Amino acid sequence: NISLYQRFKELEQPPEFYHKLKETAETAGLTFLCSPFGKESAEELIRMNVDAIKIASPELNHYPLLEAVKEFPLIISTGVSTLEDIAKTVSVIPEESAILHCITSYPAPESEYNLKTMQTLKSVFKMRTGVSDHSRNPVLVPSIAAALKAYAVEKHITLSSEDGGLDDPIAINPEDFTLMCRSIRLAEKEGYNTTLERLIRSYDAETVINILGDGAKQLAPSEAQNYLTTNRSVISIRDIAEGETFSTDNIALLRSEKNISPGLPPEYFDLILGKHASRNIKNGTGITKNFFSF
Repeated sequence: NISLYQRFKELEQPPEFYHKLKETAETAGLTFLCSPFGKESAEELIRMNVDAIKIASPELNHYPLLEAVKEFPLIISTGVSTLEDIAKTVSVIPEESAILHCITSYPAPESEYNLKTMQTLKSVFKMRTGVSDHSRNPVLVPSIAAALKAYAVEKHITLSSEDGGLDDPIAINPEDFTLMCRSIRLAEKEGYNTTLERLIRSYDAETVINILGDGAKQLAPSEAQNYLTTNRSVISIRDIAEGETFSTDNIALLRSEKNISPGLPPEYFDLILGKHASRNIKNGTGITKNFFSF
């Protein structure tokens, strides 16, 4: 029970930190990726000349951010979203980008992953697809995703789950990460049928069948309550008096999380600008159509 804002401020690092990370990663033969959560961070990544940019699920509808990075290949996570939400994002990003099927829940139950959704997304949007896996098991979701020819598998890693990091409880340690990588390579080599047969022997048929799912893109039960609140919406950033004009000085696109009712989605932001408040509005209020008149 902590203030996320304060926790994030404690974790904040200067640009030099990320430059050093990039240098270290590339020296080790790895590709450096990073997720910006705002235009300023995106601009810093662009200055670093990164090869690609990862867009986290909460930023799926953060169109000003997507506009800022539209010249780069993107890897887009699609947790707590609908097909319609994804379609709006796909319409403004480069064709060579990739989509990661995702469940925005920490940890995410393996049984809810519905990995055949990757094939649905690939068929609908004609883009490369993979999975962002927040489950604790290092083998099941990654192996089945690889058997389904996932373009990429994302998994959180931690040096120790006991160190108190924000996502340490759901991240896997280096030993399990190694196991995951070997499991993925094995599944790529074995192919779909052999991989599923092996996993059924190691676990059980019901578990594997549930992870595969039916391929229908829908909100998973564990993430449904987060719909609208984890993504951006129009929210006041100071008190606004009745009759005052909406501007970038008093409204912004923010995540409401659980302590603010969400406002209208980001595509309405420009429409709201220039309208007049129909009532007094407190700082931190989701701006809906009830708060302005045409």
